[in-house]
Amino acid sequence: MTLHSVLDLSPIVQGGSAAQSFGDSLDLARHAEAWGFHRFWLAEHHGMPGVASAATAVLIGHVAGGTSTIRVGAGGIMLPNHSPLVIAEQFGTLESLYPGRIDLGLGRAPGSDPLTARALRRNLESDPDGFPQDVLELADYFSPTPRQPVRAVPGTGLNVPLYILGSSLYGAQVAAALGLPYAFASHFAPAQMMDAIAMYRAQFRPSKQLARPYVLLGFNVFAADTQAEAVFRASSMQQAFINLRSGRPTPLPLPVEGFAERAGPQEKALLDQVLSCSAIGTPDVVDAALQRFIERTAADELLLTSAIHDQAARLRSYRIAADVMTTTTATATTTV
Repeated sequence: MTLHSVLDLSPIVQGGSAAQSFGDSLDLARHAEAWGFHRFWLAEHHGMPGVASAATAVLIGHVAGGTSTIRVGAGGIMLPNHSPLVIAEQFGTLESLYPGRIDLGLGRAPGSDPLTARALRRNLESDPDGFPQDVLELADYFSPTPRQPVRAVPGTGLNVPLYILGSSLYGAQVAAALGLPYAFASHFAPAQMMDAIAMYRAQFRPSKQLARPYVLLGFNVFAADTQAEAVFRASSMQQAFINLRSGRPTPLPLPVEGFAERAGPQEKALLDQVLSCSAIGTPDVVDAALQRFIERTAADELLLTSAIHDQAARLRSYRIAADVMTTTTATATTTV
């Protein structure tokens, strides 16, 4: 009963451009729709040379306009960067254009470095624990009868489902208290995953949007027809993580033969930690890894991400994942 979805950063690859990335994301979304993926999410990041999804709402409109049935949304919007009213208007517009297909995932992190956060012109001295209040304000803008005198037009009365994103126990607490679905960033920050899931499920309070806990988990898939090719393709993301953590983010690098084997002890330890929720291999290897992960977490939905430099290889990876998920899990009867 575990659904499968796509999490995409619209990666800018070495030698490519943002324009190419946007075309590749739409191409991927169209294939994902045909292959039975439930939703296609894009994430807000700023000042990163390898990520083209900074103007997330604009890109969501591009993808939703080029597809027909798949849900499209933010995984997520980094709410501290924005006025809740502006986000309500943006996603009210998207919901008006593509009714019944838009999701709004919300994160607390800025999705950038401090200098970039300041350039976004938000008040950096604001209450760091104001995130729940911002979520409530945003939800109120979508209410048919908002308590606030200001109205989001479009937005008021529209059904835009909210999701809380996180990589720590804080997000789990917020999602549980507000009765919202919880998406954990286990694809790059898995350390507190099991504790966060347990806390969310234990403390969950039903809401108008959601009657029971609903857990979405990020998971990396680097799938290919041979083990050697899968390992080769995964080296692009491995290089990107090391570059990012070394303070020198780059476009998604070209894959390199034997990269993981040649990495130093500290680099190997980093990759083992941040990419522990990953499957690298043939369909059988990916199938076994996904089954173990689902059995361990009882996830309601997996947000699969496959950061591969070559677009054809990326599509092949997602196709293998879709085939594996379709044959190993039943279609859920209730979705959010």
